[in-house]
Amino acid sequence: MAGHNTSSCSPILTPHLTTLYFIVLIGGLVGIISILFLLVKMNTRSVTTTVVVNLVVVHSVFLLTVPFRLTYLIKHTWMFGLPFCKFVSAMLHIHMYLTFLFYMVILVIRYLIFFKYKDKVEFYRKLHAVAASTGMWLLVIVIVVPVVVSQYGTYEVYDEQHCFKFHKELDRAYVQVINYMIVTTVIAIAVILLVFQIFIIMSMMRKLRHSFLSHQEFWAQLKNLFFIGVILVCFLPYQFFRIYYLYTVANSSDCNNTVAFYNEIFLSVTAISCFDLLLFVLGGSHCKQKISDLWNCLLCR
Repeated sequence: MAGHNTSSCSPILTPHLTTLYFIVLIGGLVGIISILFLLVKMNTRSVTTTVVVNLVVVHSVFLLTVPFRLTYLIKHTWMFGLPFCKFVSAMLHIHMYLTFLFYMVILVIRYLIFFKYKDKVEFYRKLHAVAASTGMWLLVIVIVVPVVVSQYGTYEVYDEQHCFKFHKELDRAYVQVINYMIVTTVIAIAVILLVFQIFIIMSMMRKLRHSFLSHQEFWAQLKNLFFIGVILVCFLPYQFFRIYYLYTVANSSDCNNTVAFYNEIFLSVTAISCFDLLLFVLGGSHCKQKISDLWNCLLCR
């Protein structure tokens, strides 16, 4: 049986990670509280509203695990048992991919509205929205979470006092294949979404010309850049570095601290996506007015 994991590939604990997760915790909680006031006024049968509600849920569940990460980063000792360590570690990945999935659904819905010229995409009844959300979370809770947690960190025997050091799991060929497939899929989808969005915005600008800022449909499409921006800033850097990290771990018996440290940094950056709700609330009409004023100023010159 393999011994305890003492590889030098263990991430370096730094105050930077502590500060980042603390900011994510505060910003995420403020964002969730802020968006709740808006959700009360939104159409509950709207598919987009339903997705936003689920986004609030996944952010909330992830933020519940952040204090445990902070405790470990401050004390350098994991005190909550190895099974819970696996769950907290896996939750950062689950949060990232579910958030990406929700962004993709929101963007696809808005693209369908644009190309089919529909005002909105709705469920027939509120009960349908509840059923769709319940079905999705049952799938996550009953299938995804148990499979991930049961298979996560089973390749070796790990030290219960040191968490988030499961890199040796990547030595298995099928784990590498799955990781490469996930990375490739996420990057490909992100690029496709970006291309679609650029095409839509450019076509609207050509069609509406100088008056495009006065059209509500243009602003609706422009807001899509917010979600794509979060994907590009928070998720893609980790996905690109993941390719290098997978290659390094697979082709060396003992990778160095620098690679593991940067992997931990890129992974922690994905948690910044918790700010999306706060930025979405703050961005609203104030941002729209600023952009309109700037555009009008440029046209006057």
